[in-house]
Amino acid sequence: MLFASPPLAPSWLSERALPRTLFTYWIGVAVLLAGLAFSIWARRHLAGWWSSVVTLKRDHQLIRSGPYRWTRHPIYGGLLMGLLGTAIAQGEWRGFLAVLMIAIAFLRKIAVEERFLRHAFPEAYERYRAEVPALIPFVY
Repeated sequence: MLFASPPLAPSWLSERALPRTLFTYWIGVAVLLAGLAFSIWARRHLAGWWSSVVTLKRDHQLIRSGPYRWTRHPIYGGLLMGLLGTAIAQGEWRGFLAVLMIAIAFLRKIAVEERFLRHAFPEAYERYRAEVPALIPFVY
């Protein structure tokens, strides 16, 4: 709602957070496309292991290759990056607030997934957690 419907948000949220220039617009578009590409790569890399609900599938494996070698949750990270790119391109406070709200929701879901994975792969997942950041590559 914050991204798509400015009339429903308080007027201060529609004020500019970034200057309205072609440069900031295209930087935002580039960040959006890079984030979506990263998410799509991560989703395709999981193939049949992906599920919208946290579940253990038959012969389940801990995936540590592809984008999962740089971040434990590349789909969420890529989606957040794409949303951040949208906020940059839009340039209004409402977009950045939306990114913050979605990030909080993702962090909550990540906590659930992490508990599940630590239980399913006790030693391997703890080692993975120590070696690979949760959302942002190279940021521990």
